[in-house]
Amino acid sequence: MSMKEPRSDSRHRLLASPKLAIEFKLRIMAIWFLGLVVVLSFVEAAQGSSSGSRRHNNLSEGNGLTHRSYNFFIKESNITRLCREKTILTVNGQFPGPAIYARRGDVVVVNVYNQGHTNITLHWHGVNQPRSPWWDGPEYITQCPIQPGNNFTYRIIFSEEEGTLWWHAHTAMDRATVHGAIIIRPSHGAAYPFTKPHREIPIILGEWWNDDVGKVMADALSTGSDFQPSDANTINGQPGDLLPCSSDNTFRLPVKHGETYMLRIINAALTNGFFFAIAGHRLTVVSSDGSYTKPFTTDYIFIESGQTMTVLLKTRRRGHSNARYYMAVRPLATNPAAVLDNSTATAVLEYIHASTSDHVDFPSLPAINDSSAAAAYTAQLRSLASKEHPADVPRRVDEHMLVTVAVNEISCAPNEAPCKGPHGNRFASSLNNISFEAPHRDILGAYYRSVVGDVAKTDFPDNPPLSFNFTADNLPPEIALTARGTRVKFLAYGTVVEVVFQGTTILGGDSHPMHLHGFSFYVVGRGIGNFDRHHDPAKYNLVDPPYQNTVSVAKNGWTAIRFRAANPGVWFMHCHFERHMVWGMETVFIVKNGKRRDAKVMPPPPNMPRC
Repeated sequence: MSMKEPRSDSRHRLLASPKLAIEFKLRIMAIWFLGLVVVLSFVEAAQGSSSGSRRHNNLSEGNGLTHRSYNFFIKESNITRLCREKTILTVNGQFPGPAIYARRGDVVVVNVYNQGHTNITLHWHGVNQPRSPWWDGPEYITQCPIQPGNNFTYRIIFSEEEGTLWWHAHTAMDRATVHGAIIIRPSHGAAYPFTKPHREIPIILGEWWNDDVGKVMADALSTGSDFQPSDANTINGQPGDLLPCSSDNTFRLPVKHGETYMLRIINAALTNGFFFAIAGHRLTVVSSDGSYTKPFTTDYIFIESGQTMTVLLKTRRRGHSNARYYMAVRPLATNPAAVLDNSTATAVLEYIHASTSDHVDFPSLPAINDSSAAAAYTAQLRSLASKEHPADVPRRVDEHMLVTVAVNEISCAPNEAPCKGPHGNRFASSLNNISFEAPHRDILGAYYRSVVGDVAKTDFPDNPPLSFNFTADNLPPEIALTARGTRVKFLAYGTVVEVVFQGTTILGGDSHPMHLHGFSFYVVGRGIGNFDRHHDPAKYNLVDPPYQNTVSVAKNGWTAIRFRAANPGVWFMHCHFERHMVWGMETVFIVKNGKRRDAKVMPPPPNMPRC
């Protein structure tokens, strides 16, 4: 006997009336259509437009799109480091925070619940977010912050990214403890351009302050002084054996002899670029900033603040008595006058099933002031430029920009307490001598409502206001003065932009890791001294330059990047040294909508935080 599913009485009565039945069907169709529109919108956002300088696959590849979701609870946790316990801001009580796993082409949903005591936003560093700047994260640039007790849902759209990226807070100095890895594997059916490793391990380099980082920032801003340096550098949140009360919790990586491990190295530090090495082992670099590189083997790497490097470690134990080897990280100091945390952080590589001893081999690292070692490493980075991972370097440039990066000073106001910066003034920093002042409303929202003029001027200059020998020694003090302003630059959709970052030796100078949101770019050239627009472009690499989202600019040199502005929206560009960004070393690109439907900014989500 066949069994029929019993009908609901309410549904039976509904369908018994022709009029009610029609209304019921119309409602079902409306709900279905709304759901279809939402799904197609996110698929289109993920794959419908080019977001960098490369050509993207078309929408037909969206059939394998995968949605993953995470819940991030921002809350205070008690953590002990360097013999002291203190309260820090964390995600889900973890420091470093949880890793996000995805495949190329995925859309990841992150529900953020702010259970902390301060405003917060999160940024998905190196993710282009095609046509979807609403979920990019920088405070008062693309959104108002998530206030305590509120929540916001981010959608992370992985279009061309593949490799190692990371996420972090983009408010105040909160990213000191609110950060984590993003691991993007090849899409289903694709493979790594190298032999698949036995295991992959995130290695997050960072800094630790004994004092509350909010107080560190408040003290510096109230007095105009430099920021207090950190008390320790860290590997996966731990200072290591060389610092007090740290041996027991030193990060340890167990390995087997004769296997290949993928180390996904992230520099989450706020103030330092780092040298990294492992005693007795060489590293093969295969990726940088979520883009594959031509493999090369090295004794050490140099990684700037904000950058990622993916390296392969082939384990080969030397002899029978050597079972433990130090990983070590040391900062690079480029300004002798700046106060720096010069501590060396350590972790331990341990061979399984090997006899142990108290002896641990230590790696040979470049000296703390060895800028040439950093430059020599960086010069080896090249895009893979294969058939599967091509380099699409723009040859024709529509907009040329020369942008000076400088640490400056601003006059102390007459009614202020004596300032503790240089010459009795306040520390500041600038791009083209404009020290960016963040508005109190988000620029993206103002632009979308066609009132961007209410929050910013749209006249950021293509060149510095004064031309001089930017890298000369002993520049006069008056050169250091700057002024604040909120000035942004419009770009037409599809414009090919070349930005030459010119380092300066103002106030002794410093290196600067410059990060661009919404795009990766090709690093087409570098040089020492002042950029010569007539001769230096002839030395550009337009064949296989590295494809990155964060690039180091030497204090006595220049770096040239190119990108195609094919990602409409509002995109932040800034130095990734936190104090330099807080002081004003940033600006904003506003990329206008293109003509096609898939070249326009998506509408904002309905739950955007309010200022």
